[in-house]
Amino acid sequence: MKKKIAVEELELGMYVSGFDRPQLNSLPSFRGFHINSQAQIDKLKRQCQYVYIDVPDDLPYPSTRHPAAGKWPPAKTADLQQQAGLDFEILKLDPSPHNVAPRYYDTTELEDEIRTVARTYNELVAATKLLMEDARSTRSIDTTNVTQIVSRMVDSIIRNSNALMCFGQLQNIADITVRHSIHTCIFALAFGRHLGMESTELSTLGIAALLHDVGKAKVPTEILNKPDRLTPQEYDVMQRHVRWGVEILINSKGISAAVIDGAGYHHERWSGSGYSRELRKNQIPSYAQIIGIVDCYDSLISQSPYREPIAAPTALQDIYGWRDSEFETLLVEHFIRCMGIYPIGSIVELNTGDIGVVVTVNQVRRLKPRITLVLMPDKSPYSPLKTINLMHHTTGDGRPCEIDRVLEPGAYDIKPDTYLPLMLRN
Repeated sequence: MKKKIAVEELELGMYVSGFDRPQLNSLPSFRGFHINSQAQIDKLKRQCQYVYIDVPDDLPYPSTRHPAAGKWPPAKTADLQQQAGLDFEILKLDPSPHNVAPRYYDTTELEDEIRTVARTYNELVAATKLLMEDARSTRSIDTTNVTQIVSRMVDSIIRNSNALMCFGQLQNIADITVRHSIHTCIFALAFGRHLGMESTELSTLGIAALLHDVGKAKVPTEILNKPDRLTPQEYDVMQRHVRWGVEILINSKGISAAVIDGAGYHHERWSGSGYSRELRKNQIPSYAQIIGIVDCYDSLISQSPYREPIAAPTALQDIYGWRDSEFETLLVEHFIRCMGIYPIGSIVELNTGDIGVVVTVNQVRRLKPRITLVLMPDKSPYSPLKTINLMHHTTGDGRPCEIDRVLEPGAYDIKPDTYLPLMLRN
């Protein structure tokens, strides 16, 4: 039988089968789960007032912490997966980033800031291409130009958290390493802003992220661009980009230890399973931890010769599933809050049947971004395009307009950067 109890009454071993939150009960994958940690109870306290637990008819209530074998719903092999999915859904609903007080607030409008930062972005693309060419032919690089450009990008990300992120969706840079380096820099700056870093720290983080893969300049192009799985020998060569990057940066003038750490440790993992030194947990420098997450995220959502991109919300859920193994848990949660559950560039279908592209993230109401509508419910194109704010938009029958589902990259042949306000860059 089911019992309704206050969340404060939950104990280890209890089996939760329902909530007072319809959003959680309606999850397709939810079938209940065992309480196996105080952290689960604490998380539920932030979201629910009461829950339903399953109690066998022949057990008294309140139940014992550890009921007799066979007297409790048996653990299912899918329990852990369901709990991870539930945790991610709870994170969607929780509006407060824990332990981080907002340091910055947007002071410019999106369109105005895009006009301002567009030239800076184009300069960074050109400067990064030259820097990588130098790294291929020499043992050192001159970072004076990119340092100045990244400083201007920091000023932009402080003024507006969304404008520069729009440029992080562009896939029109042919050199994969250059494109990935720039995207990683942009995402790292946005993440650092969210964490409340000072401008000098943001500049260091941005340079470290931009140069984290500089060692790939030494990797043969036939390995970098190979469309098939790498052989063990080729993978060993690919891993050497970490050591080569450190060597290049050590031989270059004006490179701080934090930047070198970013290149040297961004493939280390929280559990010690990374490379090249198999560092664990807080042995990994903080900048390298941040870069490791954003490097992984961009790799998942970007087109490459050997992998099709996945939807940004799917990438975030994957990264969430790797918390406490690949990455530190709290840092992962902050990254998801920073990016938004539906990051800029996500292709989504609304409960109206409309198809659109997310163009800005709402940092307070993460389920309510601004969306440019691309296709009508009958899948005919909008002309002219229409941008709506889900905070205020309603359906024809007066219901709140909401995102029903996220579509895979390329759905309906939609190219998200076509619908972002990037035409203003010229």
